[in-house]
Amino acid sequence: MWVGVMNGEARQPAQLLRKVGCAELTAVPEVRHALRSMLRTWGGPGASDVAELLTSELVTNALIHTDHGAVVTATVVPDSLRVEVRDFVSGLPAPPEPHVPPADDGTHGRGLVLVQELADSWGVEDHGVGKVVWFELNGGAA
Repeated sequence: MWVGVMNGEARQPAQLLRKVGCAELTAVPEVRHALRSMLRTWGGPGASDVAELLTSELVTNALIHTDHGAVVTATVVPDSLRVEVRDFVSGLPAPPEPHVPPADDGTHGRGLVLVQELADSWGVEDHGVGKVVWFELNGGAA
């Protein structure tokens, strides 16, 4: 269910707000597509690709590691993008290991490492009932 998508004028922020249900992994490509549409003219080469990748990682983590769904918020202004993924399970994620897991480790364990390496800033905020994992990217416009 789309909660709302607002595309403002050049000076106003554009925002994507999406609620994803528990185990609704089909929502991951839907969120990516909506983000891609919102970021069509934002940032320098590759900036929107990085945003899509990191958003996918955070949404997937929230859906795999919780049983209560998540809320995704992406806010873009001319110079930066902030993506927040809120879940409703207490407890903060373990900080990512300083190394990338071995290739034979399957597909798990790389999400926060990617966020840590590719985002300009990121963090986790405790919200009592749940938490928000967020990242920010500078546009890198040429």
